Formats: sequence, structure tokens, C-alpha cells
Amino acid sequence: MKNQKWNAKNIPSQKGRVAIVTGSSSGIGYETARVLANKQASVIIAVRNLDKGNKALAKILQQNKDADVKVMQLDLANLASVKNFAENFQKNYLRLDLLINNAGVMIPPYSKTTDGFELQFGTNHLGHFALTGQLLQLLISTEGSRIVNLSSSAHIMGKIDFDDLNWEKRSYDKWKAYGDSKLASLYFTYELDRKLKDSGIDIIVTASHPGWTATELQRTWGIMEYLSSIFAQDITMGALPTLRAAIEADLKGAEFFGPNGFMTMRGYPIKAETNKLSKDKAIAKKLWVVSEKLTGVKFEFKKKISSSSR
Repeated sequence: MKNQKWNAKNIPSQKGRVAIVTGSSSGIGYETARVLANKQASVIIAVRNLDKGNKALAKILQQNKDADVKVMQLDLANLASVKNFAENFQKNYLRLDLLINNAGVMIPPYSKTTDGFELQFGTNHLGHFALTGQLLQLLISTEGSRIVNLSSSAHIMGKIDFDDLNWEKRSYDKWKAYGDSKLASLYFTYELDRKLKDSGIDIIVTASHPGWTATELQRTWGIMEYLSSIFAQDITMGALPTLRAAIEADLKGAEFFGPNGFMTMRGYPIKAETNKLSKDKAIAKKLWVVSEKLTGVKFEFKKKISSSSR
């Protein structure tokens, strides 16, 4: 495939564009926000911990004093916080070009979100589902807008049990729960893409996975944390699939980007494939209905005639 060594140099100026990057106080989210800010985008660091967010902001400004970056509080494990963020954002911005649903939790001990959902499914999928739904009208009104959902090669471990989404009946398997949440991100990507196309709306929805990248997510890995320190790539490489999914021209929607190396663990970003189960339309439709019910967020697919400006 051409351009196999795609990197940040491939990104043109993003001046005039507004981007939200969730979970961008560290790791690949931080790197994504940093690169976009250096390409002159207006970037919102959307994070649960404002102190960490402000430290990330300071690091970006230290490297680039002209960067247009702001910090806003967003706790994806709390639907009230998601609603508050969406409302506050829309009070201050008249456009949204890039919504990068990056934030996530990975293989923590069993716990639940504020609203009673299993933490990984509730944060990684439901939180971003609710956020996207509440920002959709602004995305629709912004010409050329795009949504990127972060998934993982671990989606192959997922198989969603609609009778026990919160792992209250089964013995908790944190890796399978993580796989479920990342499989859900793909169902969301593909179903949202279909609904937008059916409605004649030209928002591009893509997905990506970072391969094996050394981030704070691995703080609960134990021995794997040690192996990560040896084999994982750094965040400058790990963020590239997300950035390519967000920026690559002439995409049609529903593309998936990941590293080109051995077992997709590391390397430069290329178009990749997800497994057969992730493309099951019936499951995707069912998950959509369940997600709307659980979050209380209904997507309105109304095409706007004119685009907004900031």
C-alpha cells in the first residue's frame, strides 16, 4: 500500500478547524492533541482530571507558545458530566471539525461507572456514544467534519452478552470486558456510518487502533507492563493511526487504521481490517438501540443546508 511511512509530516495546516480529543492529558491522546495544535487547529483537551489536563496544556504551550489549546472537564464514566461538557462546548464554539473519541480505561479491577455500567463498557463505549450524540448537530452543521473512534486489536476477544452487559451474572474477565468495549466501538463506528449515509449526511466516521503503545493505560498490567517497556512503540508512533484516520483525504467512511508491522503491534499506519463479528449489522443495530436506551441520548439525523463558522 502506498505511503506506508505516513507520519505527521503528511498533515496539512488545520488552521480554522476545531478538534476535541478526549482523554488527551497523556499517552496517544496527548500526542494527538499536540500534533493537531502544532498544525494550527484549535484543540480542546477533554479530560476528567483538570490538573492533568492543565499540565498537558502547559507542555504543549512550552513547545509552541502560539498553540490554541483549551482544557475542558469531561468524565466519560458519568453521563451528567458528558451532558455538561456538550452543553458548555456548544455555548463557546459554533463549529466542530474533529471529534476524536480517544479516552479509555483498560483492564482495571471490576468496578462501575457513576450510572452503574461496567467501567470499561460504560466509559469506552457508552460515554463516547452519549458524547457523539449530543454533539452531532454541531458536527452536521460543520462542513467536512469527522469522527474518529479508538478501538483496539483486542476487539477480537469481544463478544457482547446483551443479557449481562454489566458482568453481574458472570465471573468478571477484565480482558474480555475490554474486548467487548472495543468491539462495541467498532459496531458504533459502522452503524453510525450507515445511518449518516442513509440520511445523506457527509460526516466521515472512521476508527483506529494504536498497536502496542507504551501509555498510562498499562499501569494495571503487571508483567505485561514490564514487557511493554521493552516491546511497545512510543506515543509519537501510537498516535499516527488516529491522526491518519482523522486527516486522510478522500475517505468514504468506516475505514479502520492500524500499524503495518508484525501482528499490527507497531509500525506506520495503514488501512486495516476488523474481524467478521465486528461487521455483523444485526448486532450493531441492536447495540445502537440498547445504547440509546441506556444513555438516554437519541441521535437526530437532520441534514443542515448551511455550514457554521467559528
